[in-house]
Amino acid sequence: MPRFSIIVPVFKVQGFLRACLDSVLGQSFADLEVIAVDDCSPDGSGAILDEYAARDPRVKAVHLPENVGLGRARNAGLPHATGDYVLFLDSDDRYTPGLLRAVADRLDATGDPDILVFDHVRTHWWGRGGRSDAAGLLEQAGTRTFTIREHPEYLRLFLVAWNKAYRRDFFLRHGFQYRPGLYEDAPVTYQAMVTAERIACLDRVGVEYRQRRQGAITRTPGRRHFDIFEQYEGLFAFLAGRPGLDWARPLLFERALDHMLFTLARPERVLRGDRKAFYRRIRAFYRKRAPRGFVPPQEARRGEIRLLAVAPFRVHLAVGVLRRASGAAGRRAQQVREAVARRIKRCWYRVQSMRPLDPCLAVYSAGHSRAVNGDPRAIHARAAELAPHIRGVWVVQPDAVGLLPPGTDHVTTGSWRYYRVMARAKYWINNCNWAGDLVKRPGTVHVHTHQGTPLKYMALDLLDRPGARHGTDVRGMLRRSDRWDVSLVANRHSEEIWQRAYPCHFTSLRSGSPRNDVLVRGDAARAARVRDRLGIGPFETVVLYAPTPRDYRKGRHVWRVDLEALTASLGAGHRLLVRLHPSLARHHERALLLRDLHRRGTLTDVTDEPHVEDLMLASDALITDYSALMFDYAHLDRPIVVHADDWAAYLAARGAYFDITAEPPGHVTRTDEELATVFTSGAWRDAESARLRKVFRERFCEYDDGRAAERVVRQVLLGEAPDPAAGGDRAALTIPSAADRSARQPEYS
Repeated sequence: MPRFSIIVPVFKVQGFLRACLDSVLGQSFADLEVIAVDDCSPDGSGAILDEYAARDPRVKAVHLPENVGLGRARNAGLPHATGDYVLFLDSDDRYTPGLLRAVADRLDATGDPDILVFDHVRTHWWGRGGRSDAAGLLEQAGTRTFTIREHPEYLRLFLVAWNKAYRRDFFLRHGFQYRPGLYEDAPVTYQAMVTAERIACLDRVGVEYRQRRQGAITRTPGRRHFDIFEQYEGLFAFLAGRPGLDWARPLLFERALDHMLFTLARPERVLRGDRKAFYRRIRAFYRKRAPRGFVPPQEARRGEIRLLAVAPFRVHLAVGVLRRASGAAGRRAQQVREAVARRIKRCWYRVQSMRPLDPCLAVYSAGHSRAVNGDPRAIHARAAELAPHIRGVWVVQPDAVGLLPPGTDHVTTGSWRYYRVMARAKYWINNCNWAGDLVKRPGTVHVHTHQGTPLKYMALDLLDRPGARHGTDVRGMLRRSDRWDVSLVANRHSEEIWQRAYPCHFTSLRSGSPRNDVLVRGDAARAARVRDRLGIGPFETVVLYAPTPRDYRKGRHVWRVDLEALTASLGAGHRLLVRLHPSLARHHERALLLRDLHRRGTLTDVTDEPHVEDLMLASDALITDYSALMFDYAHLDRPIVVHADDWAAYLAARGAYFDITAEPPGHVTRTDEELATVFTSGAWRDAESARLRKVFRERFCEYDDGRAAERVVRQVLLGEAPDPAAGGDRAALTIPSAADRSARQPEYS
C-alpha cells in the first residue's frame, strides 16, 4: 500500500497535463500512486493518460463514459485509491520539487493527523505570483496539531481540495463527497476541517496554482456562479445531521456569507444583470441559516453582513457607492496633505541651505538608503577612529530603520531633519546617487564610492541597449552624477570606465575599495564567528553562490543553477550558501525556493545577511555568473567558478566591458553538469584555477592594500596629502571648485 494516492481529474488540459504528471512522478519521494480520471475529455488528454500508465506502473488511468464535472471526477477516483493519504491535484497545476518528501516527513513528525495543509503559489500566465495570504498561519502552526474548535482562524485557509493531504480512512469514514457544480471544494473543505480531530500544517509552497489566461471557470461570468448557494446548502445539511458540530455553525455561516459577498463583488463572475438576483439569494440564505444570536465578526465585511438582515439590493448598492466615494475622498485628502507637506519641507530645505555648512558633519547612504554597508560603512567606521570630530549621520528609508545597528545616528528620507542635515553637511558619501531634489551647495564634497568593479555596461554606455536601460533615465542619472566631486576607483579598468560612462566633472581617487580592506587584510577570527553563527562546522567546505539579475528577464527571476543538484554534487562535508542580489531578493521565487531548501537543510540562504564581506570571509570558494562580487572575492585569493550558461544572451542584452569567459578568474562552466564536474573532479582548486586567478588579481586588485578607507578619510575628510609610502600611482586629490563646475560644458546631449 503506497503512502500517497494522488487523484488527478482531467478535462481539456492536454497542453498542461504532462507538466502536471511529471511534477508528481518526478518527486524525490516515490512511494505513491496516481489515479488520473479522464472526465470524458474531448481532446488528447485520455491518450496522454494511457501513455503514462503504460510507462509507469504507479499511474492508473480511469476513463469515465460521460462528463461528470470536476467534483464527481474526484469522487470517481476515490474507490481506486489505496494509499494512507489521499491528495487531489488539478490537472493544469503542478507540485513543487520535494513537496511529497516534506509532506511525508511532517506526517511522521505529527503522528499521522487527519489533515495536513500546505501552501501554494499562484502562477499567472504572464509570470509567477506570490504566496497565499495564509502563509503566516501555516508558519505559526509549527509542528503541533490542533482542532478548528481550538483555532477557528484556520478556517481562513484557502478552501480548495489540492492544498491538503487527507488521511484516507478519515475521509472515507465520514463519507465526504464532492457535489456537482462550481464551488464544490467549499463544502468538503469545511466538513473535513470541522470534523478533524487533528490538523497539521506545513509551511511550504507545494502547488503551483495556474491562473490560465483563458478558460478559467472562476473568471467566466454567468449563472453557473449561482451554484455557490447549493454548495453551502449541502454544507449546512451535513451539519444538521451532526449535532456535535453545532459549535461550528456560526463560524461556517460567517465564512459562507463572506464567500458569497466576495463572489458578488467580482464582475468576472456575476454579471451586472444578475447581481440583484444573486444578492436576493444571499439574503434568503441569511434568513434561513442564520444561527440564533449570530453576531457578525469585527472585520471589514461586518457592515455588509449586517445589511443582509434588513436592507434590499438598492441599499447595498448605495452603501457600496458611498464606501468607494469615501475611500477615494480619503485617498485624495491624503494626497493633498502629502503634497502640502512636501512643499513646506522644500521651503524648509531652502531656508536651511542659507545657513553655513557644518564642516564637522558627514552624511552617509548605501543601497538606495536601505542599508548600512559597503564602502560608506567602511569609511564611516574609519572616520570614527581618525576623524572623531566629524559626526556621521546615516540616511535611511523609513521602512529600513529597524535594520540599523543599535545606536546609529540616522535620519529618514523626507523628514524635517533629513532636509536639515542634507542642507548643512559638508560631506556627502554614497554608493548610489542622492535624490534628484537635493541641491549640492558650493563647498559640499560629494564622494561617490560605486558598488564594485564594472563588468556590465553602465550609465552612458546603456544608450544603445534599450532592453537594459528600460525604465532608467540616463539623462537624469548623469545630472545627479554631475554632483560628484570624488569618484573612488580600485583599478585602472574602473577609472577608465567611470570616466567614460559618467562624463561628469569629478576627480578619480585611486584609493582602492574601502569595503575590501577586511578582505585584503584577512580576519580569521571574524570568519570563524560568522561560520559559527551560521551553524557551519569547522571542517566543512563552504561554497558561496551569488548570481546577478538578467535585464532580458524583466519581472521574473529564472534560476540559472539547479540548487538541489548542485548541493548533491558537492557531497558530504560541503555547505552551499546562496546570496541573491537585492533586486532578486524581492522576487517571490526567492521565498518559494530558497526558504524551502533552507529549512530542509539542503543549503543556507544568506540573502538577508547584512554584510557580504562576512560571507566571503567565511567561504572557501565562490560560484557566480557576472556579479561584480567576483572582483571583491579575488582579494581573498580563493577559487572562483564562473557559471556562464547564458553569456551570449547576457552580452547581447546588457553589454560588457570585456569577455569574462575569455578572461575569467577561474574555471568557466555552461551547464549544471559541467558545474558539478568542476567540483567532483577537484578542478575548482587546481593549478589552472590558481593561474587564472593570479592574472585576474593583477589586473583588478591593483589599488587595494587594506588601507582604502583610511586613505579616503585622510585625503577627503582631513585634507592630508597622499602617503608616498603607500606605493602605487596615487596623485594628490584635487576637488573641483564651484567655478570649475559652472564653467563646464555638458559632455552629453
